[in-house]
Amino acid sequence: MYRLNLGQQSIVDLAADIAERVIKPNAAPADAEGRYPRASMEALGAAGLLGLTVAKEHGGLAQGPRVVCAILDQVAQRCASTAMCFNMHLAAIAAYQASKQPPVEQLRAAARGAHVSTLAFSEFGSRSHFWALQSQERRDGDHVVLDARKSFVTSAGEADGYVVSTRWSEGKGPTDSMLYLVLRDDAGVGVAGAWDALGMRGNASAPMTLRQVSLPANRALTEPGQGMGTMLGAVLPIFNVGSAAISIGIAEAATAITQQHLTGSAFEYNGTKLADLPNERARLAEMRIETDRARAYLAATLDALEQPGPTTMLHVLASKAAAAESALAVTDTALRACGGTGFTKSLGLERVFRDARAAAVMAPTTDVLHDFVGRALCGMELL
Repeated sequence: MYRLNLGQQSIVDLAADIAERVIKPNAAPADAEGRYPRASMEALGAAGLLGLTVAKEHGGLAQGPRVVCAILDQVAQRCASTAMCFNMHLAAIAAYQASKQPPVEQLRAAARGAHVSTLAFSEFGSRSHFWALQSQERRDGDHVVLDARKSFVTSAGEADGYVVSTRWSEGKGPTDSMLYLVLRDDAGVGVAGAWDALGMRGNASAPMTLRQVSLPANRALTEPGQGMGTMLGAVLPIFNVGSAAISIGIAEAATAITQQHLTGSAFEYNGTKLADLPNERARLAEMRIETDRARAYLAATLDALEQPGPTTMLHVLASKAAAAESALAVTDTALRACGGTGFTKSLGLERVFRDARAAAVMAPTTDVLHDFVGRALCGMELL
């Protein structure tokens, strides 16, 4: 459904091979131990995929959202935690490249697999309303000082670079904001807690603090007060469609597990298989249709991004919500179809069932996205 050309397909095939050989074996241990999938991210970097969207002039592959989604779909089928870390990295790279003075050193490092980045947007005071920032920068000569408490930062303490949002020093409201590149070794940067969650247990999405972090002014990724424009115009599109692809990959994994279970498990007392039950076949069909429907809507959104029109932003907003709800429905049906065996860890279904729950409550949440779409349809401002 992604309709890739030969060059694009070769990149996706490379990613799928890495996902099968390296990422898949690491998925269950990362989940069980709640640890960052370092080996998986390093494998993506070694193949040049951390530079997937980096411009060719900086050594990257210069690919767009279509290839991003096709790869995240493949990765999420094996490990949703790795897919989310990768998606956050790509969203941060989008912020790097949207800057009038992009951080070339970090872009080149990403292209050679030596730099992982992520977003640090959400704050404790505004929760999933990531745009309503509570922290505010302070100017100190030719430096800016950041103090912030970020609530959920994927790859916290593991990433090399963080795209940090904060209110502009001269801003009058919470959306008058700035984005800065903060590096892992900058003084005052710290992880403020552990990540121990229901699902996506390997993505290290922990709280972080920035205490008196002093940065040179050239670390700004946006013009004065224009952080929100980059968030909505550059970061949100790649993050939302990437998140949608991850949810679809999770649904695909659940469908494959269920298909294998139904066709491979028997009632030994009468020699029939689970697949001989019409209700079980119907459930599998529902899962296949729902997964394909979600992927088709994402493909339509990618078309809209490549040929922008008046409904493009509506599709971008809706894509994450639609795919998240599809993943919830598909994994719920899968658990019912696989019964008690699916409830155990033996099939691997319970992990994808838990992972599917993340997208609906990850900012922007499904509820927030529904409100955004509804407001847009009613001719109202989003914020």
